Amino acid sequence: MNRFALLTLYRSLTRHKLYAALNIGGLAVGIAVFLVLALYVRFETSYEKWLPRHDGIYTVQTVWNLPESPFNGAFPWTMGGLLDQMREDFPGTVGTRFRGGEGSGSVLRGGIAVSEDVAQVDPSFFAVFDLPMARGNGRGAFRTPTNAIISESAARKYFGSSDPIGQTLTIAVDSAETYRVVGVFRDVPKNSDLKFSILIPLPRTPPSENWFNWGSTSVQTFLRFDTRAAARQFEQKLGAFVDRRGLKELGEDASKTQQLELLPIDQMHLEPQGQQSASRKMTVVTLGIVGLLTLLIAIINYVNLATARAGLRAREVAMRKVLGADRRALISQFLGEAILTVAIAAIIGLMLAELSLPLVNAAGGLSMTIPYALVAPALVVLVLLVGIAAGSYPAILLSRFPAAAVLASARAPGGGRAGTRIREALVVFQFGLAIAFTIGTTVLVAQTRYVRQTDLGFNRQGLLVVRSLGDSLIDPAQKRAVVAAIRALPGVSDIAVGNSAVGGSGENSSDNVPLPGVAGPGPSLRWIVVGPRFFAVYGSRLLAGRLFDDAHGADDAKQVAKGAARNIVINRRAISTLGFRSAQDAVGKTVGGERPRTIIGVIDDMRFFNPREPNSATYYLHYRQPEEESAPVASIRYAGDPRAVLAAVRGVWQRMVPQVPFNGDTADTRLNTFYEADDRATRLFAIGAGLAVLIGCVGLWGLASFNTARRIKEIGIRKTLGASSSDIVKLLVGQFLRPVLIANLVAWPLAFVAMRTWLAGFEDRIALSPLYFLAASAVAIVIAVLTVLAQSLRASRAAPAWALRHE
Repeated sequence: MNRFALLTLYRSLTRHKLYAALNIGGLAVGIAVFLVLALYVRFETSYEKWLPRHDGIYTVQTVWNLPESPFNGAFPWTMGGLLDQMREDFPGTVGTRFRGGEGSGSVLRGGIAVSEDVAQVDPSFFAVFDLPMARGNGRGAFRTPTNAIISESAARKYFGSSDPIGQTLTIAVDSAETYRVVGVFRDVPKNSDLKFSILIPLPRTPPSENWFNWGSTSVQTFLRFDTRAAARQFEQKLGAFVDRRGLKELGEDASKTQQLELLPIDQMHLEPQGQQSASRKMTVVTLGIVGLLTLLIAIINYVNLATARAGLRAREVAMRKVLGADRRALISQFLGEAILTVAIAAIIGLMLAELSLPLVNAAGGLSMTIPYALVAPALVVLVLLVGIAAGSYPAILLSRFPAAAVLASARAPGGGRAGTRIREALVVFQFGLAIAFTIGTTVLVAQTRYVRQTDLGFNRQGLLVVRSLGDSLIDPAQKRAVVAAIRALPGVSDIAVGNSAVGGSGENSSDNVPLPGVAGPGPSLRWIVVGPRFFAVYGSRLLAGRLFDDAHGADDAKQVAKGAARNIVINRRAISTLGFRSAQDAVGKTVGGERPRTIIGVIDDMRFFNPREPNSATYYLHYRQPEEESAPVASIRYAGDPRAVLAAVRGVWQRMVPQVPFNGDTADTRLNTFYEADDRATRLFAIGAGLAVLIGCVGLWGLASFNTARRIKEIGIRKTLGASSSDIVKLLVGQFLRPVLIANLVAWPLAFVAMRTWLAGFEDRIALSPLYFLAASAVAIVIAVLTVLAQSLRASRAAPAWALRHE
């Protein structure tokens, strides 16, 4: 472009400042949204790719297929002794186990426990993971059972600026032991599900009695292969391996009940677990599509406005041709102007993305940065493509018009009926996507609010959960003493202990319950151990029968003789699962085959777990001393300020068991962890929807501006012939609203299919009411009317004489 072309572009932009701001701003916002969401998708798909040679690491998944089990599906966990058996059957297997991780241990300093992400691993850990080291050498470190490797952050935290190599730490997992630091590794980045700051060797004695039980899942098992073909070949042998090794616990054809699969470690983050029909992958894909569609809307809007306004420059083109400009020069000018304008928008969009990243990172706990080495070339390509698309209309079409015909014409050419239809089609597409976004946002907000407010079967207000009661460093007598001390606190009205609590705390266990007269092992039910007053603390609703009490000896499952029937309480979901017609019909019945269980009561369902997981059939066992069982969790009913009560409970804990970090939260805090991903997706989706509507309105404004400018003389003639201002307004608004109304035909099917798919991930969900569609369309219509009304009013109020003389 020469300096005259640049001067023309400058005059065009400064003469129509509002048009230039809206056109460039709309595209810049679209580019910024696309960049931020693209970086989010890139971050979510980059998990574990920070590991050197990550493409050779596979996690072993346990895949359950049990009748009506709450645990069906694939889980990246295995029994503890799986790797030992694999090495026996497949010599040369390269693998390691990973036990613990986030919040799984503590460091004792001065008798006070500090919670840490401690993981126990095999001596072969560095044969699988090439963990980047800052100090020392990890290979061979874990052959000595008292060696430890810590992160750079942990080294600064515990040793300051001194050299940590050779120094000691008292680390507690199953027991408190002193370890010698022999290495420091680089901090694990945020885009990793392997949360650890301290690595210590797995104990040589299995840490649990279920270590070699094929029904357990206590560790993560990782294998390394040289090639993908080797991994696939190994995976094909796993079916026979499960049948052979799992015969005792799983019976014949064990692989029909439990399979083992290999999953590349870089896919582990986005794979669904269990029966969650919607996973992080769906969220990432959805937000990626939102980013692409927002960019597409912005591009369409820019092209539409650019081509519309270009029609008003037909006489400028004619004058240039009269003054000697040839078609090639005109094409170069218009393409250059368009590319330069898009480049300005791209730079502004990049600035907006850079400014918004800190806010997005803080809100989502992310660590995204803009990789300019990738973004810069992509933006250059985008600028060229959009610039050519936007500039091709004036460059090719307008430069083709004969100069004499244009100058002699009463009005500037605008592309004729075909040009009008193309512009309207673009507006239809824009508003169709914008309305679909609005419908989707409305449904997302309604569903997330419904999940937060729906009845969970218990009173979630005034409830605290203390998960650290299950720490192995506390003996049963201390646990009972802590529970008694908490019960005596002011504001605490009751406390109960079980092996499960709201928020998914504690253990997740299930077993098959054989049914009388029905062949087979029977359906699989979740089972939960509860202590005295557990149901009273939660405010459970009794549907039939009675609850556990001290007057019935068989209520204490610990005291029931072997082979005798234990008393159980079931939930509503278990009624049909066990084949009963009603709650009253279930009371008094005995199920369980060789391990008989007599149903004494039925309670309403209590949803402790993720709302995306189906609420499972459950039975409850009663232990009078639940503190003696594994993984006990305390549930506390209180009144008053939750912060004051939580502080008082923490004070009791730190006074009585300072060797264990306190881990307690309100029930609402625990439940919020289930809602965070959907809340984040809803916010991002809402931002995309709002910006899509805004950009669509800019496009509609451009179309209205273009059409109104071209119809000034027509309006003057209509008013001369007796048309009132209101008649003119109705005519213009009606014509401008036509593409918006047609856009609903595009939006409604898209939104219906997308929202039905998303809602299918929730067992308890709202109905996809037509009101969401009608409300979104009404909002779009109102916004569209307000967008074009000002121009229509201004055009209708013009004096006929001025309109007829208008050029």
